[in-house]
Amino acid sequence: MENDQRFADFVILQAQNAGMFLGQVPNPISGKLEVNLKAARSVLDSLEMLENKTAGNRTPEEDKLLQTALLNLRSLHAKVEERRDLPES
Repeated sequence: MENDQRFADFVILQAQNAGMFLGQVPNPISGKLEVNLKAARSVLDSLEMLENKTAGNRTPEEDKLLQTALLNLRSLHAKVEERRDLPES
C-alpha cells in the first residue's frame, strides 16, 4: 500500500482548522485567536470517523499522522474546555 498525499493533506488541514477553533491559530479573517469548542469538537469527531472508516487501510505513516493529530487535538480540546469551565477571578 502506498501513501496518499491527499490523506495527509486532509488530516493536516483538519488539524489546522481544529487548532484555529481551539484558539491556537489566528482566524485568517479577523487575525484574532478565537475559541469555538463546538466547531473544534465537530472537526475532532470527523477525524475520529475517518480513523474508524479507514482502519486497516492506512499505511504506517498515514496511521502515525492521524494518531498524532488525534492525540494532540484531544489533549488540547480537553485543556481548552477545562479552562472555559473555570470561574473567572
